[in-house]
Amino acid sequence: MQAAGETDRETWVHGTEDEDAARPLTPRGILRAARDSGGLAFSIPPVLFILVPIVFAWTQSPGPAAALATAMLLLYGAMFVATCGIGLYPLRVRLLWLALCTLVLLALLPLLGVNVLYMVMFQAMTHVLLLPWRWAVPSMLGVCLLVLVLAIATGVPIAAGLAVMGAVMAWGIGAGIRQQMLQEQLEAAQRRNAVLAVAAERERIGRDLHDLVGHSLTSLIISAQLARRLLETDPPAARDQLEHIEGTVRQALADVRATASGMQTVRAATEIASARTVLATVGIRAEVPTALPPLHDDLAELFGYVIREGVTNIVRHSHAGSAAITVTEDTVTVADDGIGIPHGAARSGLRGLEARVALAGGRLELRSGEDGTALTARMGEAS
Repeated sequence: MQAAGETDRETWVHGTEDEDAARPLTPRGILRAARDSGGLAFSIPPVLFILVPIVFAWTQSPGPAAALATAMLLLYGAMFVATCGIGLYPLRVRLLWLALCTLVLLALLPLLGVNVLYMVMFQAMTHVLLLPWRWAVPSMLGVCLLVLVLAIATGVPIAAGLAVMGAVMAWGIGAGIRQQMLQEQLEAAQRRNAVLAVAAERERIGRDLHDLVGHSLTSLIISAQLARRLLETDPPAARDQLEHIEGTVRQALADVRATASGMQTVRAATEIASARTVLATVGIRAEVPTALPPLHDDLAELFGYVIREGVTNIVRHSHAGSAAITVTEDTVTVADDGIGIPHGAARSGLRGLEARVALAGGRLELRSGEDGTALTARMGEAS
């Protein structure tokens, strides 16, 4: 049985199965298919070899039998020229066409005798043009071998040479067809990959912008609220908050530009430093590591995103009094003692983060309840 997605059509040039089924099986439709196949120009020149058995027919017994043989040979030549077009039709049509070509040759046997062996090249190429490759190779080689044996046994050396030549030519045509199909499949795969790459890049940019802009806007809102409260009572402190807002906006703008160009780098160390400042601004006591274990760049970036998302959620939802960040060589945890994530709260950031962690070969765990929330990324434990 064929694998899913594999076609049984390995022909000169092929269309989709729907296109094949829609082709009219008429002389005009067959001629149009032959033109569409691109093989018409290659099919006409070999027909000149049909003159060889025609000449033998008229030389050996001129008369009505030779005229009938000539008419049948010309019919076979026309059928051979149309074979490249029939190759674009469904398999059942191609099998019927191959059977008709074979019957014409068999009908020539009483008229031509052993001279019908000269047609071996046409029959070999017909097998390759009409049959799937896995069928065409053994059937074509079988026909050529049979003709070779008969030609040697009956003393027709030219036919024996044509049998060998037919096998070589048919093999070359079949290999070319197969190479063309593989090239088309490769190009189709490249087009699909390009579409998937665009979709993946859009998802990456959307995920990164959510992580970057969401974190920065949260920090800006908190700083702006604090600056407004301090504006009358403590102008210097309010000025400090405004400077912090300005710096955050500049950094957010740089992050957005870097993300759009695919150059954004997030690191666990910088996110821990930023988290300490943001948490302190809203009055949440932060317990963060003073030193980090050695982390690969990719892991340091991933842990940075986890820390950023966890701290953003703490500031937005937790009403926590304290928060803790712990980092080991294969895990990072951001925890708080707040009220947990409210029921029904949007979790688009967490879903994007979960996809990012899973892509890196890890697993994202979220524990949230009345005693607080803990967000943990574990590497090497993807489900």
